[in-house]
Amino acid sequence: MQPLPIDPLLPEVIAALRAGPSLVIEAPPGAGKTTRVPRAVHEAGLAGAGEVVVLEPRRLAARMAARRVAEELGERPGETVGYQVRFDEVAGPRTRIRYVTEGLLTRRLLSEPALPGVGAVVLDELHERHLQGDLALAFLRRLQRTSRPDLKLVAMSATLDAGPVAAFLGAPALRSEGRRFEVAVEHLSPEEAAAPDLRLEERVARAVRRLHREGIDGDVLVFLPGAAEIRRAREALAAWAATAGVDVLPLHGDLPPDEQDRAVRPGPRPKVILSTNVAETSITIDGVVAVVDSGLARIASHSPWSGLPTLEVKKISRASAAQRAGRAGRTRPGRAVRLYTRHDHDARPEFEVPEVLREDLSETLLALAGLGAAADLEWLEPPPAPALEAARALLADLGAVDAAGAPTAAGRAMLRFPLHPRLGRLLVEAAARGVPDDGALLAALLGERDLRERRALEGSALPPTGPSDLLELAQAFEEAARARFDPDRLRRMGVSPGAAQAVERSRRQLQRLARSLPRAVPAPAPGDAPAREAALLRATLAAYPDRVARRRAPGSDEVVLVGGGSARLDPASVVREAPLLVAVDAEARRGDRRAPGARAAEARVRLASAVTQELLLDLFPEALRYDEAVQWNAQAERVEVAERLLYRELVLEEARAARPDPDAIADALAAQALARGARAFAPEGALDALVARMAFAAEHAPEAGLAAPGEAELAAALREAARGRRSFAELREADLPGALLGRLEPRARATLERLAPERVTLPGGRTVRIHYEAGKPPWIESRLQDFFGLAQGPAAAGGRVPLVLHLLAPNQRAVQVTTDLAGFWDRHYPALRRELSRRYPRHAWPEDPRTAAPPAPRRR
Repeated sequence: MQPLPIDPLLPEVIAALRAGPSLVIEAPPGAGKTTRVPRAVHEAGLAGAGEVVVLEPRRLAARMAARRVAEELGERPGETVGYQVRFDEVAGPRTRIRYVTEGLLTRRLLSEPALPGVGAVVLDELHERHLQGDLALAFLRRLQRTSRPDLKLVAMSATLDAGPVAAFLGAPALRSEGRRFEVAVEHLSPEEAAAPDLRLEERVARAVRRLHREGIDGDVLVFLPGAAEIRRAREALAAWAATAGVDVLPLHGDLPPDEQDRAVRPGPRPKVILSTNVAETSITIDGVVAVVDSGLARIASHSPWSGLPTLEVKKISRASAAQRAGRAGRTRPGRAVRLYTRHDHDARPEFEVPEVLREDLSETLLALAGLGAAADLEWLEPPPAPALEAARALLADLGAVDAAGAPTAAGRAMLRFPLHPRLGRLLVEAAARGVPDDGALLAALLGERDLRERRALEGSALPPTGPSDLLELAQAFEEAARARFDPDRLRRMGVSPGAAQAVERSRRQLQRLARSLPRAVPAPAPGDAPAREAALLRATLAAYPDRVARRRAPGSDEVVLVGGGSARLDPASVVREAPLLVAVDAEARRGDRRAPGARAAEARVRLASAVTQELLLDLFPEALRYDEAVQWNAQAERVEVAERLLYRELVLEEARAARPDPDAIADALAAQALARGARAFAPEGALDALVARMAFAAEHAPEAGLAAPGEAELAAALREAARGRRSFAELREADLPGALLGRLEPRARATLERLAPERVTLPGGRTVRIHYEAGKPPWIESRLQDFFGLAQGPAAAGGRVPLVLHLLAPNQRAVQVTTDLAGFWDRHYPALRRELSRRYPRHAWPEDPRTAAPPAPRRR
């Protein structure tokens, strides 16, 4: 057996686990921890009669590690050493070391919370901080401290600082330095990186050819984001490789085991291994002396729209870049060519953000609810409170948990599936309606990567109209199945062969699980396509109750969303007629800023499925309600009242109300009028005059209980004036000052009339309005002759405040402004009389105005 750098540390590992239940091991990639530590734990008897379960973040790593350990034992996988990943299990009754993917441990815990038959758990590659790995760490720690104090727990990491994990577990930490040789790292120059015409696969081919021209003596490991990029790079290298005598081999999780082995094992010719990030830390490949790093990886993420897990191509962290480069220096000095600039490298984050801090938590929270640990589980890093709250809200929406957070019957059924809760809910509903197999296909289509190749989507003609894009996808898959998943035929159909195979594997697994679920109704009769379609539309709605949308207008591609805002249907969607639909999947798209009225960004609905009001009522009766909406028509300046049918806050139907609430109309009209300004709804100056009049009375008789009206009084008066009216035009015809006066108590109204009368009568019978203005004494104006017969001028405030008199000549211009009428008669009138009598001889100008009779008021 080949010695590995971890071997000298193994006695310390065993001693630490004999002394305590937990241990943290930090060792670089290639040290041998994945294969040697689990075997040492088993052979030391630390697991007792139970298994050593090893958690791996990837299926490929689990399979290859199990095969490597079995080979070292001189056995075949499935004897002492086995593995279990989704869709594949190689293990038997003698198996004592079992390599599994992280999610499978969660599923085992749901059925066997105490992990009977398991004596030790090894968490490998914990530095990657996958959500399932963090969940396993937290729950296993809880298990050790409750029902399984005998359980041994080993956390292993390639780059993570062991201190926080050791403190969390209360465990010692051991470190293996491994063997590392110098690696010369090269970056692209800014000029090379800026070349616009070079695709990724062409950059890879250039770098590989250059390394061989410069005489490297060994294999080249190329890191690429995924299988599609690997296929294109292999095509770009094919002609050169055939001439140079080099094997170009892919390495990713979807390959058959023999092809994976061929990439990893030594061969007769030099190799170029095109790998995903599985070779970064999980798998060691002997003979590699050079690395070409694209700087990219498909990193676990989730759709912001649905919460479903996705893989997005993103830049790797500096720590990942260091791990990749280090693969060239395991046995001797090596070289690493990074297909990005040094500046790009230095600007990247040191580590990836842990998934628990950035991912959708609904699947995790449902699992914890099933384990009875949702409320009090302690995490290495606690999930963000907003993410937990969003997950709780979604689970409640799906009917998966009750008010206390415990799983409902539907939630317990959803826990049977290794799926996001939305897809679990879809399957539960499909099974209840008698179409479990069809539901399994839809769930598989949504849970795996898109079946359709991007170039086929971009070049396709307008599809026929239909009820659901999911049903169209299902039909495309069935055509692929009839073609026996032949890659060439599938590509001609615009279907991705890899995606189709992944959907098929998932569909088979989900069908087996779904067929055991209870049914609420008999299955549709064979050939009853409408009933089958209706059942699947219902199941889709059950999974996306918060994504219902209404088409803004018949034939429009714009939809209004239940949560607010709007989106546009993808041109490739078949749902072009249904007035109501479920927006199953959407993505943000940049709008055309040059287009009139365009938004900077809007959501584009990629997958939609039609629904009806009847379906909403059947599934979510509590979410439907009628209300009366009072709305303001700004263009007509008018209140309009509509009777509406709503699903949550989404308006499904709207019609003019037959018997609207008059109080609601008055409130709305008054609110709009107040926003415009109350003075716009009274004759010019009338409202200010009344307010000043009331303020004058309040100032001179505070004991009367009068006060100058404020905004609240004006608003109340506006509402009184708005009664029985609907528009600004009608409100302008109302008597707003009268409404304000009408709010006074009778006694206060009488006091106002006494202290601050609106008008005053002069000796000849003429009545004139008293003008009240803020900050000025009240005043009146009339012809000078109208004041004949008065010795003193009139006064307000019970005679305490003389009015300012504007005495007008026959031309209606003031000849005097005074509060002292007696003084005017004595000092100024004689001279004015002589002048005015010459200018206006037809008017009377008596010598003694105090006793003269004023002229009669003019008849109008």
